[in-house]
Amino acid sequence: MKRTDELNIIEIDGIRCCRGHSIPFGATILDDNAINFSINSTDATGCMLELYHEGDAEAYARLMIPDDFRTGSNYSIIVFDQNPEELEYTYRFSGENDIRRGLRFNDQIPLLDPYAKLISGREEWGSDDVLPMRSRVIFEDYPWEGDRPLELPIDDLVIYELHVRGFTKDSSSGVSHGGTFRGVVEKIPYLKELGINCVELLPVFEFDEKEGQRSYEGNRLFNYWGYSTVSFFAPKSGYAATGKFHMAADELKSMIKELHKNGIEVIFDVVFNHTAEMDENGPTLNYKGIDNRTYYVLDENGNYTNYSGCGNTFNCNNAIVREHILDCLRYWVSNYHVDGFRFDEAPILSRDPSGKPMQSPPLLETLAHDPILSKTKLIAEAWDAAGLYQVGSFPAPARWAEWNGKFRDCVRHFVKSDAFAGPELIRRIQGSPDIYGDHYAHSTVNFITCHDGFTLNDNFSYNVKHNLANGEENRDGIDNNVSWNCGVEGKTDDPEIEDLRNRLVKNAFALLMLSRGTPMMLSGDEFRNSQGGNNNVWCQDGPISWLDWSNIKRHKDMHDFCKAMIKLRNEHPVMRSSRRTGHNSSGYPELSFHGTQPWKIDMNSSLLCVAFMYAETKAEFKVKDDCFIYAAVNSYWEKKTFSLPALPNGFKWQVYADTSKKTLVKRNITDGCVDVESRSLVVLVGRRAK
Repeated sequence: MKRTDELNIIEIDGIRCCRGHSIPFGATILDDNAINFSINSTDATGCMLELYHEGDAEAYARLMIPDDFRTGSNYSIIVFDQNPEELEYTYRFSGENDIRRGLRFNDQIPLLDPYAKLISGREEWGSDDVLPMRSRVIFEDYPWEGDRPLELPIDDLVIYELHVRGFTKDSSSGVSHGGTFRGVVEKIPYLKELGINCVELLPVFEFDEKEGQRSYEGNRLFNYWGYSTVSFFAPKSGYAATGKFHMAADELKSMIKELHKNGIEVIFDVVFNHTAEMDENGPTLNYKGIDNRTYYVLDENGNYTNYSGCGNTFNCNNAIVREHILDCLRYWVSNYHVDGFRFDEAPILSRDPSGKPMQSPPLLETLAHDPILSKTKLIAEAWDAAGLYQVGSFPAPARWAEWNGKFRDCVRHFVKSDAFAGPELIRRIQGSPDIYGDHYAHSTVNFITCHDGFTLNDNFSYNVKHNLANGEENRDGIDNNVSWNCGVEGKTDDPEIEDLRNRLVKNAFALLMLSRGTPMMLSGDEFRNSQGGNNNVWCQDGPISWLDWSNIKRHKDMHDFCKAMIKLRNEHPVMRSSRRTGHNSSGYPELSFHGTQPWKIDMNSSLLCVAFMYAETKAEFKVKDDCFIYAAVNSYWEKKTFSLPALPNGFKWQVYADTSKKTLVKRNITDGCVDVESRSLVVLVGRRAK
């Protein structure tokens, strides 16, 4: 090490460098081919930066960061005369290795930068090339052309949950770049036609799909879902058609920009409850070797606690970790224009450094009130693997929304004719006021299916899970599916059973779209996509988990029905309202419930027939004309006749949709009642007669 001029530029291992800037963390390109590196470790005694030419096995420079380049516990250095486009880097930290005290330093292990904006080594999905994962530098110069987050009201969203690879990887998708961000772009016209204005992406942060590589009966198994984050700031290169050219960041940004151009928001599913380093037997990738007892919740013996069910628990309410998460979310909103985040196993974000749940978790408060995130959607999966269930009691400010698992279970019970679910269904249709109070219908994200569990088709085709292909002897995946196979397990040629399944799938989807709150659907449910009864396809990269787009033709009636129900919701703000009102200017209650006779229903007794009616008015909702929307749901095994509420003079009822029919044929109601076939649902619209 020697000093070369009056600017305190020195040489270390032949590289010109000087003291760096502590903020921002990570690697930042400066002028004149200078790059600033900044990283923090509370417990380390030393830090080395290693520089590699792209693809080289050995570092061409090892820079032991001088002690006078350290500020507090932060190590920072500026290096000159480097080419960012071919540069890869890692760190090595020295310090004590005392597991009982939570210290796991080992300067023989190269480590990824927790703030790295791109990771090399997994540029092509599932490649057999065994390459080390290293951090890379990117230019933050993407041409956004005026794009910004859309800031649509959460009440107005129809969320479509999809897996970037599985969405278009099957050849039936008909896209040119299957399984990539570009593939999603190619399907934007389809999403618009369906009526979708928000996509929720399963994890797109860098993960290792080859983690714990296994096989079952000759089929390779992967970490397919990606709930095992390697780098919170880097996009998944294997999801980019241009990943091998290190252009994943730009490709993801282009996807978001194109979705925004078409009025579609983007929500990321983020996993801050654990990392890919797993437990004591897992790899050391970054946090373990940088500052183990800062980033993880440890027991008194220095071992990893496992509230996540995935080997470790991220120490979210430690001040340093809290700022790390905040930096991450700010980065994705500022640099990628992401519209919102769904937080996997969110109760872990409310646990203190000892693992105990907190009443007012600093992290959740900070995220809710951060100025950069002030318009960003924050959605909690309000349960974790350790049994902490917080639906309706998630300890966060009111602007947080929650996945409503109680909506899911209630609708599944009612549609398969469990009468006890009838009274609860009424509350779920209202926006779950029993859970969220009278003023926060927008707190509930209603769903019946998601990536985790049966598809909507399979929920009414299987009584039990069929997960043998996962190689865990059918032990994995949930057992309580609240499902019904309609008499035959799996596929059938019986036309009566197939017709029944079709009705039940439509019934469930209609209830999702007709209920207050924000609906979320699983991609492929609109054309009855099946996973063959596998309710946990986390490790399946193949036909089991990929969407089969040929089902659009096979189940055209279902696809048309779903488009019609989404269209109805999008056109009528009364169903999206979070208000709790009595009568409006129409003289009718804004939302009322009925039995087979109008205005007569015992909402506290078991029942299998429910009708409900929305009254939408020009005065309250700024629509062209007053309108009434009535749905009659019959979960009996025989036909029922519903007498209809009388409409104002000059208004007529018309059938909008009937789940017992294969086609959407509108017809007028002239006798004041409507027949609803067994296990079916009918939607009527009341308008002023022309």
